[in-house]
Amino acid sequence: KLPLTVEEIMNFGESNRELFIKSSTYSIIPITVTEMGLTISWIFSSDPKSISFSVVYQESEDTPLDQCKVLIPMTRCNSHKETIRGQVKVRNAGVYTLIFDNTFSRFISKRVFYHLAIERPVIYDGSDFP
Repeated sequence: KLPLTVEEIMNFGESNRELFIKSSTYSIIPITVTEMGLTISWIFSSDPKSISFSVVYQESEDTPLDQCKVLIPMTRCNSHKETIRGQVKVRNAGVYTLIFDNTFSRFISKRVFYHLAIERPVIYDGSDFP
């Protein structure tokens, strides 16, 4: 479990981070968001083989996982062959959790190289209008 805040992701810079996921386990990255309208973006690849990926939403960390809203269903990604990109728009404050799942692999541990970004919406205020 690697909890992050919006501010920590904003300070991520351009570098990739690395997760080591043992065989038959999974890793989660919960991102606590307090403001609506943000976009959470991710890019990841895995080595040596594929990884499963999902995104779920919880109103609070106390919400049981079986009551979470699934935003992106668990999908097996060929992220060892191509870079996976995606994003989710923040509609409600709460915890958005990225799940990297290696439970299907009985023997092979994986490394996931990932980069996260948060984008704030551009709000046009009309100031450049003559």
